[in-house]
Amino acid sequence: MSASYALGAFILLAYTLEAVTGFGSIVIALSLGALLLPIEQLLPVLVPLNIGMTGYLVWRHRAQIDRRLLLGTILPGMVAGTALGYLLLPYLDAALLKRGFGVLILWFAGRELWRLRNATALPVRPQWLTRLLTLGAGLSHGLFASGGPLLVYGLAGTTLDKARFRATLVSVWFTLNSLLTAAFLIDGRLQPALPQVLAYAPLLLVGLWLGEHLHRRFDERHFRISIYALLLVTGTLLLVGP
Repeated sequence: MSASYALGAFILLAYTLEAVTGFGSIVIALSLGALLLPIEQLLPVLVPLNIGMTGYLVWRHRAQIDRRLLLGTILPGMVAGTALGYLLLPYLDAALLKRGFGVLILWFAGRELWRLRNATALPVRPQWLTRLLTLGAGLSHGLFASGGPLLVYGLAGTTLDKARFRATLVSVWFTLNSLLTAAFLIDGRLQPALPQVLAYAPLLLVGLWLGEHLHRRFDERHFRISIYALLLVTGTLLLVGP
């Protein structure tokens, strides 16, 4: 299977699982895709694709967005961190970047599997630590377009219900990925990736349809366990690979 077909399969898997679980399309697609292609080559493809799904979800669930949390706590740190990560990306060694992403994936997948097994809740954090973790999540998003693991970790203990929390997070990804896509357009990285973006775009519709179908038929917890186990393997391969 060529790299382009394999990447298409990873994108379909990632967006199907996000439609089932509501989280992690870029984390999954990027971690698997990084086994085949450099991270800096994948980002201008995966980030614009993500705008389609998150834009639809933001519009559909706009009434549930917590604008005070979004504008007062999340976006200031995330935007600053994302800008810093974007500026640092060209100066980082590709092998070091790949291994750093592997560490992030291993931490995230291992933590989530532990929580699922032990049914533990994350502790409530002080405001200063939440803001610091939000800045770190933005940095991760600027480097890997994958700030979700750190942001969810940093926002532990919020009083939002599941629907409002999800709607607010989706608004973050739509905002940041729109900014990253504009940056890729300005620096010239988006134009060469557009044929791939357009070629893979129909997979988002297929993934949404499959995810909705599977969500009604299968247990979400089993899907989460499967994907986190897959990410553990992927993170290990990213660390030990060439």
